[in-house]
Amino acid sequence: MIDKTDRKIIELLKVNSKASFAEISKKVALSPSSVRERINKLEDLGAIKGYSLEIDQALLGNNLEVFILLKVFTGKLQYVIVELNKYPEILKAHRITGPHNFHLRVALRDQLHLQQFIDKLITLGEPTTLLILSELESTNQ
Repeated sequence: MIDKTDRKIIELLKVNSKASFAEISKKVALSPSSVRERINKLEDLGAIKGYSLEIDQALLGNNLEVFILLKVFTGKLQYVIVELNKYPEILKAHRITGPHNFHLRVALRDQLHLQQFIDKLITLGEPTTLLILSELESTNQ
């Protein structure tokens, strides 16, 4: 069972997944070895699924990020699922309910790259593009 201390450890890892057991132990009043055991237990339970890397896309030359809603052509859903995995520009893809089938977060170099990417998506369905102006900082993840 996950208790208050486990939840506190998870909150600390959400802020900094690279925090050492010693750093976390000071904040939850446990020994570093107890923190390690609890984190291992949380991983084994599946409460902690993994650790991710946050990348500054602009430093990689991707100065434009967009959300794209994609309404897939009738009968092409399974084909599109396979095809979307081929595009490295897609950072995140979610299958959703509503008038669209997919919500994509995409990183692109510039407007020309966006145009070329949309031209590819048009062969799969009807895309609606939303330009990301900024991202709000939040610790509630």
